[in-house]
Amino acid sequence: MSDPQEKPWLTLVGLGEDGLAGLQDASRKAIADAEVIFGGPRHLELVEAGSRGQPWPVPFSTAPVLAARGRRVVVLASGDPFWHGAGGSLLSDLHRGEWISHPAPSCFSLVANTLGWKLEETLCLGLHAAPFERLTPVLNRGRRIICTLRDGAAPEALARWLAEQGFGATEITVMEAMGGPRQRVRSRRADVFDLTDITAPVIAALAVTGAKGLPRASGLPDDLFLSDGQITKRPIRALTLSALAPRAGELLWDIGGGSGSVSVEWCLAAPGARTITFEPREDRIANIRANAERFGIEHQMKAVLGRAPDVLDGFEMPDCVFIGGGGSQALLDHLWAVLPSGTRIVANGVTLETETLLMQAQATYGGDILKAEIAEAGPLGSMRGWERARPVLQWSVMR
Repeated sequence: MSDPQEKPWLTLVGLGEDGLAGLQDASRKAIADAEVIFGGPRHLELVEAGSRGQPWPVPFSTAPVLAARGRRVVVLASGDPFWHGAGGSLLSDLHRGEWISHPAPSCFSLVANTLGWKLEETLCLGLHAAPFERLTPVLNRGRRIICTLRDGAAPEALARWLAEQGFGATEITVMEAMGGPRQRVRSRRADVFDLTDITAPVIAALAVTGAKGLPRASGLPDDLFLSDGQITKRPIRALTLSALAPRAGELLWDIGGGSGSVSVEWCLAAPGARTITFEPREDRIANIRANAERFGIEHQMKAVLGRAPDVLDGFEMPDCVFIGGGGSQALLDHLWAVLPSGTRIVANGVTLETETLLMQAQATYGGDILKAEIAEAGPLGSMRGWERARPVLQWSVMR
């Protein structure tokens, strides 16, 4: 609710496919009294907005709403305005007394109530403006997922993508125009998907069956990453992620990104975790971006071409820094000068020169030193022997 001492000029109205008939009295009054009504063309038609209606601009922008500040304005959203709706986009530019919201059941709630799925045990994703790869980190046998889709062609494309990922046995329930007179519910397996004449608005419910999904522990198999060989190998990557200790919403600077494998696992480790990955080679920047897209986290990773420390200026300060390549005294001095107190730093080194650098840094700044020597069994003539990887020295410190 709004601050009782201020009169809101903006009303957010959650709308279902049943239009005005499904709204509470307060929502209908706000629409009747509005001077301007913003929404998608379908929403504006459902409430008979007429000349007062203004469709959202393409590309999407909240600027027209903010320009109408002080007038009686209604913004229409599907279901709950704060569940993948326009509410969250507007709030950063409004203070609490300017708006009031009248939510309706979200499309996720409508689907869960139709299928009898516990909403608290179901993953809800907005894929109407995002690639299917966003599903990659969360697909696993037995998982239930509800996802909004862009248009009537998207369910078939989603089915094809799921089959390509090894989840062809997944049952896809396609649900159109939920909560309205045009509501339709149909189900097919992904690998034999043959539904046609699907119309928006459309949402898909996935009962995931098929291949095993990504493991959730750090240290994903190396062959999952596109790489030219410059990659922090799986056992060392697991140790590195443990030292980096990612937390929800934190930002990592990954300096000398290589393939971006550490950045990828940082983003997968905690909700909202982000990285800026600095890499001096353009071909490796391409690999980093490709890996971000492959794991569906391109919105969390930013790849920057350039050599540290020169390239670091002007970026948001991190919560944590990983130095995987290109370590130098100049870089350490720069980081110690510019990083806020409390920033975690983890640096790996495999050369004698880098080992010396990190041991001197530990003597100067403190922190912990770890040396990891990994050996794996491999062929040795007709028998087997240990194949030792180069030892890695790791320095961890709090700025």
